[in-house]
Amino acid sequence: MATYIVTGGTGFLGRRVVQEILDHEPDAVVHVLVREESLQKFADLATGWNGGERVFSLVGDLTAEGLGLTREAPRADHVIHLGAVYDMTADEETAHAANVAGTRSVIELARSTGAVLHHVSSVAVAGDHPGKFFEEDFDLGQQLTSPYHRTKFAAERLVRESRGVRWRVYRPAIVVGDSRTGEMDKIDGPYYFFPAIAKLAALPAELPMPLPDLGATNIVPVDYVAAAMAALVRKPGLNGRTFHLVNPEPQPFSEVYGALAKAAGAPAGIGVVPLSARALNGLAQLPGVPAVRDFLLEQLGIPAAVAPHTSFAAEFISDSTRAQLRGTGLTVPSFDSYAARLWQYWREHLDPHRGRPAVADEPLNGRIVLITGASSGIGLATAHAVARRGATVLMVARGKDDLADAADAVRAEGGVAYDYPCDITDADGVQTLVRTILTEHGHVDYLVNNAGRSIRRSVLNSTDRMHDFERTMAVNYFGAVRLILALLPSMRARRFGHIVNISSIAVQTKVPRFAAYVASKSALDNFSEIAAVENRDAGITFTSVRMPLVRTPMIAPTDLYKSLPVPDPDQAAAIVVRALEDRPHRIDTPVGTFAQAVDLLMPSVKRTILHQGFRLFGESTAAQGKKPSTVRKSSGEPGRGPLTALAPVLMPLMALPGPAARVARVVPGLQW
Repeated sequence: MATYIVTGGTGFLGRRVVQEILDHEPDAVVHVLVREESLQKFADLATGWNGGERVFSLVGDLTAEGLGLTREAPRADHVIHLGAVYDMTADEETAHAANVAGTRSVIELARSTGAVLHHVSSVAVAGDHPGKFFEEDFDLGQQLTSPYHRTKFAAERLVRESRGVRWRVYRPAIVVGDSRTGEMDKIDGPYYFFPAIAKLAALPAELPMPLPDLGATNIVPVDYVAAAMAALVRKPGLNGRTFHLVNPEPQPFSEVYGALAKAAGAPAGIGVVPLSARALNGLAQLPGVPAVRDFLLEQLGIPAAVAPHTSFAAEFISDSTRAQLRGTGLTVPSFDSYAARLWQYWREHLDPHRGRPAVADEPLNGRIVLITGASSGIGLATAHAVARRGATVLMVARGKDDLADAADAVRAEGGVAYDYPCDITDADGVQTLVRTILTEHGHVDYLVNNAGRSIRRSVLNSTDRMHDFERTMAVNYFGAVRLILALLPSMRARRFGHIVNISSIAVQTKVPRFAAYVASKSALDNFSEIAAVENRDAGITFTSVRMPLVRTPMIAPTDLYKSLPVPDPDQAAAIVVRALEDRPHRIDTPVGTFAQAVDLLMPSVKRTILHQGFRLFGESTAAQGKKPSTVRKSSGEPGRGPLTALAPVLMPLMALPGPAARVARVVPGLQW
């Protein structure tokens, strides 16, 4: 009966090596080094292993002194050291702690237990060595160009120079997903280039695509590496040997691209541009070019530290390794034989844009939409509208009973709706709300910040009412921002999310008596402008809807508006739905755009007009401290008043988009 101690046994490669041991050695016992916080993950893995009852946890930490073991390590026949930092973007300190200091501790573990040390190194130790690199080669004067290269080289040197320890070294090439299933656990190595290939798939597949000569790489699937390594571990008489777990034939970049392009439906390569590798290397030496290169790579989602290391100057010779594996039936499959499975798995599980709507004419179907202020007005109308389009609606409002009735109304129409009472001015309440929603629904695709508070009162009449400004900001700005910040991490993790902020035409017109309201909406608009720029690369977008007046309870206290024909909530909801489906940067009205133009071209004229309006139309009864008159429910028929005569002019400009709006949309920056 053989006893194994394995580091990195819960990792992508490690868990497969453990399963290989269990499958081929029915009496083997395996102890896996596990951090205390990862014990649950280990328990879940052990349950899924065939023979998992023979696997035990050894609590410790690869980066801690003496591995941080909480109990004495058992006597072992083999120590398999798979634990390491494999991230090419890791800094020197992080890589050294795991790859060098960790290896030093594992060497001591092997020495104290009397075990054979099986050290998993990497072909990265070859650095920039040109030409053939044999299994027995190590220090040939090569340059090591990244923390990963340097620390893997230093770790292997420690193993080779160790005294009193029997060892074997294994050097895998670039490890990708399982050749049988395509399974991969993270974005790494060549997977960083998959989104760029996916974008190319939008082009006709027949389009000829000349490729740069980026040299050759070496890719092996994880199932081959795990099986080959386990077979070599079991084989006696190989101590002091090094094994290359590589593809015996270098794989030109053009061949790898061709296999993935075929799977993706992207244009196939028609050959390589002669001398382009040399030209690119020369160009990279020019001042400023590396910064531009790194910026362009970042736009494609490719870390600058990864791109230079996807091809190799060395050709890795594996004759001795393949000789030792003869008779096992283990051979490296050709990349084109399993590239489609890698691509399909990435598309379904790892594609950073997989959360985005796939059906252009039904972008809300199956989506999760969170709407605040959803118990009445625009929020309730929007909830009905998106539910009719197949979305799951999460309805949020302060009033528990009104919200429950509103959600029942959506469900009565056959929609899927959930009501979550919450005061968005309560920080703890919002945190609880978001935690509950993410637990129950997993994610939120769209957030509609509709909850709002409006106060129509002049600045002079507000000199003793600082609370007006505080209350308005609490709902319109801080409440909305609080929700955005709480949902942003989960949206970024899925690389999809859209936030619609119900702003106001007043942000553009800057009408008098709305200082508190306009300030709060302007703050949210400007916050979202910056947040949109910062999160663009993660697929997070924002729309600001500069909504005109809408017949809702918010405007009821202002007598002046009773005589003005304005859109009803259903019409406003149609604008919100367009913001959700089309995801423009903002949606304005012609009146709002015209007001901005006048402010730019004739600012003094605009201020004069607004001042006359301020003098002409006084405070509302609510602002004067009087009880507002009874407001009848909206029937679409406005009352008669001094502004009714302006309806034929104002309504076409402030209502839903018509032919003029469709024409305006061809003008960059305009969305009406």
